[in-house]
Amino acid sequence: MERAERVILTNMCMVSDGSRVLVEEKVGREAGGITFPGGHVEAHEPVTDAVIREIREETGLTIESPKLCGVKEWINEDGSRYMVFLFKADRFSGQLASSDEGRVFWLERDEVLRSHWIWHMDGLMRIMADGAFTELYLDAADDWKPVLK
Repeated sequence: MERAERVILTNMCMVSDGSRVLVEEKVGREAGGITFPGGHVEAHEPVTDAVIREIREETGLTIESPKLCGVKEWINEDGSRYMVFLFKADRFSGQLASSDEGRVFWLERDEVLRSHWIWHMDGLMRIMADGAFTELYLDAADDWKPVLK
């Protein structure tokens, strides 16, 4: 039985500064609301190094000691698995700066779900901010219904 599968690895990080969290208004095909910054893990790149790099590229901030708090995942139509490693960090340095990925800005944590958000932000907040769950699985067999585990 073959146990290997094709997997696309990505990351996302909730950066906190007191009661505020850093959000990104993505541009391009994902446009339409806010999410947390992040991106792809490059070939042979450690997952934690990738989230530090992506946050620096998209926000200008260098995060320290990001903590892995869960995953978001689904199976693509071609059978590959898409995984998003979810991190949080509250230590950082640098100057906040938006990139061509989108505008980044601070938002009070309790305002996030009252804002126009994308990418199952409600489920992500249950994992990243509340610690209530560790996995958000999008089930294609059930009309892509998000399932928290």
